[in-house]
Amino acid sequence: MIHFVLLISRQGKVRLTKWYTPYPQKQRSKVIKEISALVLTRGPKLCNFVDWQGYRVVYKRYASLYFCMCIDPADNELETLQIIHHYVEILDRYFGNVCELDLIFNFHKAYFILDEILIAGELQESNKKAVLRLVTTQDALVEAAKEEASSLSNIIAQATK
Repeated sequence: MIHFVLLISRQGKVRLTKWYTPYPQKQRSKVIKEISALVLTRGPKLCNFVDWQGYRVVYKRYASLYFCMCIDPADNELETLQIIHHYVEILDRYFGNVCELDLIFNFHKAYFILDEILIAGELQESNKKAVLRLVTTQDALVEAAKEEASSLSNIIAQATK
């Protein structure tokens, strides 16, 4: 089971967090600080698995971001690396060569994609095309709702004249 997902920039700024195990807010901040210090100080040629407080942190650096997942020690680290890569590939296809700014300005899309891939810390969808189809459908629904809201506000504005 994945306990949490962290996306951390090389400067140590958190870009995305998703918690599948409940942690109090104070402990979340402490965990983020510890994981950031642990991952950011490791050399590029070292293993992508780190033992941490009875768990295992699996991470992978893509461009300026570290994608980190905390798993149970008995879980498969290579499968977790595949899940990270799967997530990055879907982000790449959706944003067209995803970068840190895409995640900053479209964090809701990054969360939505992550929620389509993982549920309760377990892999839900491994088909990239299915996830992208769901995301584009969601985008179409949002655009339709915006257009409807815009037309309603125009009707209300004309009615109040």
